[in-house]
Amino acid sequence: MSRSLKKGPVIDEKLLKKISKLRVGDKTVVKTWSRWATVTPEMIGFTIGVYNGKLHIPVVVVENMIGHKLGEFSPTKKFVKHGGKMQKDLEVKRTEAEATAAKAVQAPAAAPKKK
Repeated sequence: MSRSLKKGPVIDEKLLKKISKLRVGDKTVVKTWSRWATVTPEMIGFTIGVYNGKLHIPVVVVENMIGHKLGEFSPTKKFVKHGGKMQKDLEVKRTEAEATAAKAVQAPAAAPKKK
């Protein structure tokens, strides 16, 4: 559930202090572990490295992100894929099709032009 309106948004003071020291347009990444912090208008245009449990994911803050939590933009789980025999067969067919298409493109380019 979201936080009550009378309490206001949760903002990390240390993060705002780090951002206030930077100039607009700086390419430096501000690292933070506070995934719970709400994105505020002061953060627009800066790159924030949000920790996902393993590494810091760089998140460029834009206007549409205001009011959301920083953790929403740094996923903690990596989706690998659904597996099974059917999926493996489909992938083999796809790679074969890509290989034949690549050969077809290279063959006319390698042949000399006749006049």
